[in-house]
Amino acid sequence: MDLTGDLKKHAKSLGSDLVGVADLALLQGIATEPADLLAPYRYAISIAVKLPHAVFEQLTDRPTPLYAQVYLNANALLDQIALRLCAHIERQKYAALPIPASQPLDMTVFRSHLSAKAVANAAGLGWQGKSLLIVTPEYGPRVRLVTVLTDMPLTADKPLKNRCGACTCCTEACVAGAIRNVSTDFHYASREEALDFQKCADKLVKEFSQMENIGKPICGLCIKVCPWGRKLKGRRSQSEAQNPAG
Repeated sequence: MDLTGDLKKHAKSLGSDLVGVADLALLQGIATEPADLLAPYRYAISIAVKLPHAVFEQLTDRPTPLYAQVYLNANALLDQIALRLCAHIERQKYAALPIPASQPLDMTVFRSHLSAKAVANAAGLGWQGKSLLIVTPEYGPRVRLVTVLTDMPLTADKPLKNRCGACTCCTEACVAGAIRNVSTDFHYASREEALDFQKCADKLVKEFSQMENIGKPICGLCIKVCPWGRKLKGRRSQSEAQNPAG
């Protein structure tokens, strides 16, 4: 039985758009809460759902209430997928632990149980862009992520090569002036290497989260401008949509 193929197929049936498997050996030394979170497990499953393209096209210099709600809904969907995938794994007599899609434990440093971006990077869903976000070949950074830890014997995926190159789109679009325009082959030694974290946090927490109908530290502007997200594969142009017969 192909456990990895079956697992990915099941995750897709639950609503996942992308699924990858990370060997936890690639995440040795990563900060977790609790510190021994990864100890019982061998693999981490990274799951992504794509966000609607149109919601990003409404962003100008700040998040919108629509984007805030889509963000919440995507996180809720991911948590449901992770929960149901854990049940699928447990039915096969293996252990599984869902890590919430968005559950900050310390809002001063934006830390959670485990970095979903680090897992997605190791699982080959995408590479770590200059904004620190995961950039997927299929959807750019227009995704939300969730993680499931497991001891199921799976076949790990390989990390992807960074493809940001000389692009400066996210750096130029950052309204906080926080992105340093630095690339990495696999992952940054620290997020400060890529990002002036305090500038980013101040903008999100002190300004954007205080806006009416936002209520959370989100932005979305670096996501919107990423060329990989704007390459909408398979999407018809406006003229094609208006004249489907050609």
